[in-house]
Amino acid sequence: MTERGYLVIGNAAAGGVDDEAREAVLAALPGDVVSWDGPGDLDQALAAHPERVPVVLGGDGTVHAVVAALLARGELADRPIGLVPLGTGNDLARSLNIPLDPREAAKALTGGRERALDLLVDDEGGIVVNAVHVGVGAQASERAAALKPLLRKAAYGVGALVAGVRGKGWRLRVRVDGEPVTDGRRRVLMVGVGNGVSIGGGTPLAPRARPDDGLADVVVSYAVSPLARLAFGLQLRRGRHPERADVVTVRGRGITVEGEPAPANADGELFPPAPRRAWTLHPAAWRIIVPKDA
Repeated sequence: MTERGYLVIGNAAAGGVDDEAREAVLAALPGDVVSWDGPGDLDQALAAHPERVPVVLGGDGTVHAVVAALLARGELADRPIGLVPLGTGNDLARSLNIPLDPREAAKALTGGRERALDLLVDDEGGIVVNAVHVGVGAQASERAAALKPLLRKAAYGVGALVAGVRGKGWRLRVRVDGEPVTDGRRRVLMVGVGNGVSIGGGTPLAPRARPDDGLADVVVSYAVSPLARLAFGLQLRRGRHPERADVVTVRGRGITVEGEPAPANADGELFPPAPRRAWTLHPAAWRIIVPKDA
């Protein structure tokens, strides 16, 4: 990949980006490197360096932004990206076995291989590279956001605890590939759609998901009573929640969630309550450089 050079795109707001980490990564990348401080104008950076491989320094949110920019430019299918995980959760990197140590991740880029990944696209043109969840998980992320500077990854657990205690669920209708999963009569605690495996820094939302198998993993939890919420949260952390009787898991390419307005979180970006959301999975829509053995 080095003959094309690198365009290193950082995000100063990402949880792990600091000057020392940035310099270590730049030093580990061979050849000609251009560094673009973010968030900034991604389109301008990509246009100014069309032959370079974009390398994200950050987490899922920064990957999300770069993939969205490449899609808007019509370059997504032809321009692979690299990832050096310097976010707080780094869930996409976990799913792809990209080293979490920034120096090791940078070294892995030079001898890595391209891997084609699926992409979720919503009905308004927005994207999801890793996972989106509707309901209590989004509430937890909202509460965690203010705690991240102080608690780092632990903020997700504190936010989940607060949201889990207060959450009462929403009456939602969920359809996957046109088939009803819920009818809207029972309250739903959470709907998760996983292209990758985990959220919140390693919580396995969709333990059996693969980001390149052409299907999204959908998880619906009915655990709305206080004791059920607590048990669901504990088993979610261990990836055991699909075993629960009040959890339904299905797989498909077209997912629709509608009913009482509920908040959502897509790749760490929070969205306000809305009465309807829909996503379509596009197989092998973009490429990322992963270690040879990943």
